[in-house]
Amino acid sequence: MTSDAIESLSSALRGDIVQPSEPTYDKARAVYNAMHDAHPKLIVRAVDTADVVAAVSFARTHELLLAVRGGGHSVPGFGTCDGGMVLDLGRMNSVHVDVQESTVLAGGGCTLGDLDHATHGYGLAVPGGTVSTTGLAGLTLGGGMGHLSRSCGLSIDNLVSVEMVTAAGDIVTSSAEANPDLFWAIRGGGGNSVLSHHSGFAHMLFLRYSVAQLFLSWTNRSCAITRR
Repeated sequence: MTSDAIESLSSALRGDIVQPSEPTYDKARAVYNAMHDAHPKLIVRAVDTADVVAAVSFARTHELLLAVRGGGHSVPGFGTCDGGMVLDLGRMNSVHVDVQESTVLAGGGCTLGDLDHATHGYGLAVPGGTVSTTGLAGLTLGGGMGHLSRSCGLSIDNLVSVEMVTAAGDIVTSSAEANPDLFWAIRGGGGNSVLSHHSGFAHMLFLRYSVAQLFLSWTNRSCAITRR
């Protein structure tokens, strides 16, 4: 992998690249679990889906191990790697609340804090975890258990659809209606359904609930929730 190749990648990005020689490298490579002190060759800090496509395609072309990082809370250290590329989605943290459709569209780098901040103003909530700095994407794909799980199920139970970039660099939407096999796989299909590490999640769409209804359901220990 030459400097010209890295420069070509940089020119294709709206985000930026952090390399080991730069003063911000140690901060950029750090993850929540300090046991994983990995040193990637490149850290790509994406700002949009096109950046994710460019990074995934570059990693595939140059046969780089790719670690996709959302919030960086992965206990096993899946958000980093030695000698490969870290695709950091942290800047893709936008949240759009659609009150009429009862949904929330969250970027792949969104944390629970970002999500709660956006929904709180509407008096709404999405079932998530318990630590505000946890990445929503990783939490959801692992199930997602938190204070609202008894009332509303896991985060993954409330996932409506996902926009993702495949290892081939294609942008794909997956839901119960569109690419249902892929949606089954990312929601814990089991068996031999394995997602490539050369994939990145751009946006995730969730159901959302009224906070007042959630509180009432929690105190009554009821599993029945009426969506607002």
